[in-house]
Amino acid sequence: MPVFTCSLTPQKEALLLARQAIDELRAADPKPMESNVRSVYVSPWDSHQKNPKFGPVCDIVLQVARTASRSFLIANFDSLNVDYFVKDCWGMIYEEADYTLKHNHYPSDLSCALYLEADENCAPIIFDGGLQVQPQNDLLVLFPGILNHEVPKTPGRRVVVSMNIFKTLGLVR
Repeated sequence: MPVFTCSLTPQKEALLLARQAIDELRAADPKPMESNVRSVYVSPWDSHQKNPKFGPVCDIVLQVARTASRSFLIANFDSLNVDYFVKDCWGMIYEEADYTLKHNHYPSDLSCALYLEADENCAPIIFDGGLQVQPQNDLLVLFPGILNHEVPKTPGRRVVVSMNIFKTLGLVR
């Protein structure tokens, strides 16, 4: 299954806003959401609705999803009258020894991990089939929602925004 990566370094302002949003949500409610992520903090699944500072990053990720679909996944993407929307968006802060259990994001069409901060020695995201992607600052990893993945215990800090992306049908663009 395809896994796409790209640097969002040129989008520094949007990345900074998303980072601020995670800190603001954590300050308002420091208890992490319960999930398969075992980290010091996980924001609510609807963080993009709770804090508008996630909006620019969501828009950028949707544009990347459209481009990847058009270029690599669906040859006739434009003629299908299909678009994408972000259903879930959440932030995570991993400290030393934090990890994520193996899981997938079914039924989402696409999912992503966007690394806002990544220590050089932090743990990779590992996909079924053995593909490992080493986080780097500003790196977007976009993948099919049905693809299993996990994060082993990390020796370094990672701050991540993840999203579940769904198709909408019959929209005029």
